[in-house]
Amino acid sequence: MLNRIVLIGRLTADPETQYTPNGVALTKFRIAVDRPTKDPETGEKETDFINIVAWRRTAEFAANYLRKGRLVAVEGRLQIRSWDAPDGTKRYATEVVADNVEGLDRPREGEGAPAEESYGYNAPRATASPAPAAPRPAASAPAPGRKSPPPPMDDLDDTDPFADD
Repeated sequence: MLNRIVLIGRLTADPETQYTPNGVALTKFRIAVDRPTKDPETGEKETDFINIVAWRRTAEFAANYLRKGRLVAVEGRLQIRSWDAPDGTKRYATEVVADNVEGLDRPREGEGAPAEESYGYNAPRATASPAPAAPRPAASAPAPGRKSPPPPMDDLDDTDPFADD
C-alpha cells in the first residue's frame, strides 16, 4: 500500500505554530493548488485549498521561513481524522501530514530566510556569530597521504638529463 502526496502551491496565510506539552512543534498552514484543467463554463482555473500539518523540524522550518504567498512544495501523506463534536455529530478533517516542505521561490525582502540560506525543511538556523573557519593548509602542501603533483612540463630545459632528445 502507498500513501504519498506531492503538492506545489502558494500559502494562503502565514503558518500557525503550536507546541505540545512535551515541546514538540506543530505548524498548520493551507496552500492553494491550481488544477490542470479549467472550468468549462467560465474558462477559469479551478483551485483546491489543502490543509497541511507539519511536525518537529519541518514545523519549525515552516514557522521560521514561510509566509503568505510563498510558493512551496509539500511531500507527505494524506490523513483523514474523525471525532465526535459536542453536539453529537461526527466531524472529519482531511489534511496532508508533511514529511518535507521546501520553498520554491525566494522570500521577499525582510521576510523568511536570507537569500544564502537553504530553502528546504532542514535549513540551518542562522546564528548570532558564525563559528570561525579552520585555517586552510597552504596550496603548495599536499594533503596528508597524497603525493605532490609533478612539476609542469615546461620547466624542463636542455640541461635536464631526463629530457627527451
